[in-house]
Amino acid sequence: MRATGRYLDEAGIVYAGVGEDRGQARAPQFLETARGRVALISIASTFRPTTDALPPEGAAPGRPGLSALHVTRTVVLPEAALTGYFLEGAVYESSFEASVLAQRVADLWHAAPGSGRGPVDIVLGFYENAAGTYYNSALYLSVGPASHEIVHVHRKMFLPTYGVFDEERFLSRGRRLQAFDTRFGRAAILICEDAWHALLPTIAAIKGAQLLFVPSASPGRGLSRAGRLESVEHWRELLRSYAVEHGIYIVYAGLAGFEGGKGMTGSSMLVAPSGEIVAAAPALGAHVIRAELDFGEVELARAGLPLLGDLNAVLPDLLFDEELVDRVTSRSAQPSL
Repeated sequence: MRATGRYLDEAGIVYAGVGEDRGQARAPQFLETARGRVALISIASTFRPTTDALPPEGAAPGRPGLSALHVTRTVVLPEAALTGYFLEGAVYESSFEASVLAQRVADLWHAAPGSGRGPVDIVLGFYENAAGTYYNSALYLSVGPASHEIVHVHRKMFLPTYGVFDEERFLSRGRRLQAFDTRFGRAAILICEDAWHALLPTIAAIKGAQLLFVPSASPGRGLSRAGRLESVEHWRELLRSYAVEHGIYIVYAGLAGFEGGKGMTGSSMLVAPSGEIVAAAPALGAHVIRAELDFGEVELARAGLPLLGDLNAVLPDLLFDEELVDRVTSRSAQPSL
């Protein structure tokens, strides 16, 4: 590489895409011509693991090499993806410790054909056994070529216990919503009914989330005048409104199939910060959808409709509203029936 670069320099040929570290390899180069200045950027989409340039780490210098194109893959699976949703008391024997589940998933990924092509991030809904306390949880797992890391575990905060739902009889609720950093940006997870409470997507956006994952297990209910499932249409309207209000991507992964006569709607979708549904699966069946995310769209959406910035400005006044604090305090002090 260095010898080739030296020969090109001696010949006066402008080139890009290699360097002594990642910063140099990715830097644009410029060619001055009689008609103007031309910028040259080069990226390698095919390369060996040891040929891409790396950035410096502390006192260690960077590694010379190519400007390599790294694409982060994220696989998102539904709520209760491993066991099905309507387990009732069987959740105790069908639950997993997060660390044990992470190890098993990483082992399966490493053993899969073609898994060595690059890292993968996995969002997976499961019933969690946390030292004898049971939760409806979702795991964000980052799997590398030889290791894995649990980046975050979200525990469902709103447990539906009405109609066909009976979660709070068997599970404990989560107590906190967190945003977390991933390879590609900041994200948050909401599980099914969590997303029906508008406050939670708002908190996620305030905490910096650019992407919201929503694993779900939603039974189909009702028919619209157009002959479509009303529950699916409600989900679409809800998620589109959050995406537009906060300028975020939303990935909805819906459980499909039938459990005890109840049909899970599937209908997974990706919603862009503009509110556009970029990709969507049909209702009821099991499907895999694929889409690419451009996080530049988040910045453009928030610049064009700066509602999140307005909220951040007003938020201190809302938080210190004495009437609101008094009402919340008085309600929490009332005995439950």
